[in-house]
Amino acid sequence: MVKADQTYCTLYLARHGQTDWNAQGITQGQADIPLNAEGIKQAQALRQILKEIKFEAVFSSDLIRAKKTAEIIALERGMAAETTHFLRERRYGKFDGKPQELMQEFYNKWERLSKKERLSYKPYENYETDEEIIGRYITFLREVAVLYLGKTVLIVSHGGVMRVLLNHLSEKIYFTNSISNTAFIKLESDGVDFFIKELKGIKNPDE
Repeated sequence: MVKADQTYCTLYLARHGQTDWNAQGITQGQADIPLNAEGIKQAQALRQILKEIKFEAVFSSDLIRAKKTAEIIALERGMAAETTHFLRERRYGKFDGKPQELMQEFYNKWERLSKKERLSYKPYENYETDEEIIGRYITFLREVAVLYLGKTVLIVSHGGVMRVLLNHLSEKIYFTNSISNTAFIKLESDGVDFFIKELKGIKNPDE
């Protein structure tokens, strides 16, 4: 048996399964929309993909679509998913509940910004910036990594915040809709630094 590296925590960050709003192209943000039938099937499929991995803990966003996805994976293992608002989706404010096509002008401008400019970009009130997301999301991941050094943890959250994380850790730019439902990022972290080990279901921006 290969001995676990006690220096790092292995984190599997998964996006939730599909919702009706996903299928209809509606911006969800922090609206609490449940999984649809396809989303439940996707979560069950992800459970099968991850079945050989021994998780010491499962955390999820407190929004029901992420919580249900985490429960589908965790309950069969006899585990409970601990929920937290720190893993929630980005707050889009006035665009929550609106068709994504209405955000096209916003997307076009965002994609032209430099990495530094994107951090504090706030096009309107009640929009959560990348900097604000990093403040809550990565801080939580670091705390988990320190608590579970040498162990493996599942974290279920949302495409928008996962994309912010990838853009923060990588020199590449991951655009809107690049992360599929139940896609995941495999990371290693010592509580300070993060190392991307695997991406599944995530569109390579170079392609």
